[in-house]
Amino acid sequence: MFVLGAPHSGADLIGCALKRSPGFHVTIGQEIVQSVVYAFARSPSIQHGRGAAAATVLRDALAQGWLVTAHGCLTCSAVCRRAGGVTGPACCVSERQIVRYGDASPDLMYCTAALMAAFPDARLVQIIRDGRDVVAAMLADPQALSWFKAGVANVETEFPNPFLGVETEDDRALWPRLSVVGKCALRWRGSVRAMARLRAAMSADQLTTLRYENVVSQPAATAAALAGFVGGEVGRVDLPTGPDAEPGCWRRVLTSAQLAELDSVAGPDLRRVGYLD
Repeated sequence: MFVLGAPHSGADLIGCALKRSPGFHVTIGQEIVQSVVYAFARSPSIQHGRGAAAATVLRDALAQGWLVTAHGCLTCSAVCRRAGGVTGPACCVSERQIVRYGDASPDLMYCTAALMAAFPDARLVQIIRDGRDVVAAMLADPQALSWFKAGVANVETEFPNPFLGVETEDDRALWPRLSVVGKCALRWRGSVRAMARLRAAMSADQLTTLRYENVVSQPAATAAALAGFVGGEVGRVDLPTGPDAEPGCWRRVLTSAQLAELDSVAGPDLRRVGYLD
């Protein structure tokens, strides 16, 4: 079971709920997994013509991340440890209780091809959020913004670049002229287009799509829907906290000029997925 979503779209909320579910061992941001995810996400060319090898590397990284050891839990992310109720050198789950494995690491969605090659019978949960709120939240996240820095953004050397949302030559020509808001919007746009392609390619039995706004307004209904999808009990869905967690936070964060740029980059996609009239 894997959870996919753009930055600040709520993938961690779903990952934590699944982690608390009986029989599940779900990891979120294991260092060994995250290093492979970012290598593949930021340099998709290394996978071209090497699909089987990429699947093997990702599968091995996940297998190591799923090892149930006190050291593994100590090196896991803070959000994963909190969801597992781990406060010291202990394990979040008993190996004998595990029936299903999963991962909800940040930016896992950019490795979907390798992921499905490695685990063809896996089920995917993808979550979408209003792109305006995603941009507003990204603006307050130094890690998310760090990918846009000169010397880090690899638009020229990696093209097309799904991680940065650069799909066409027009996008690549536009990139240097975009503000940070525009670049965040491009990342969101690329993610929802990737999700649409997944929905078209996979059956409803293997993939389900959630909306962030429904997750936070109806957490019990979300848990019930997830339970139906996975065929078992699902843990509680916690409500997110923080000023950028509320739906509509963009209204107090983004200026009219920023909204205009966002619309020029991602307006058609915002309308397509129902966030703009």
